[in-house]
Amino acid sequence: MRELTRAEEEVMQVLWKIKKGFVKEILEHFDEPKPAYNTISTIVRILQDKGFVSHKAYGRTHEYFPLISKDEYSKMHLKTFVKDYFSNSFEKMVSFFAREKGITIREMEEIMKIMKGEMNKLKSKK
Repeated sequence: MRELTRAEEEVMQVLWKIKKGFVKEILEHFDEPKPAYNTISTIVRILQDKGFVSHKAYGRTHEYFPLISKDEYSKMHLKTFVKDYFSNSFEKMVSFFAREKGITIREMEEIMKIMKGEMNKLKSKK
């Protein structure tokens, strides 16, 4: 799966939110100053070429919908992020955010609680 540009990701965020829509409907979800209709139309076609979006045709009008879920993309994007910036180590990433982003003790405890739950799920599958 290919990574999205910032503009492509913004369009995908809208499509994930609204589930499906025409270019005009996608455009309505952008803040002012809104991008041009043709810009959004072009981005949607690029997303279609990349395999992220498909459409249903109504004559010459197309209703677009995501082929990739937000969760699928998030997982792929996170793996790439960890690989590129933290030598493929989630431990290094968590350590970095704990040091640099001033995570509170409560937030760390919540992260640990989530991690313990995930560990228990993995252990119960064995």
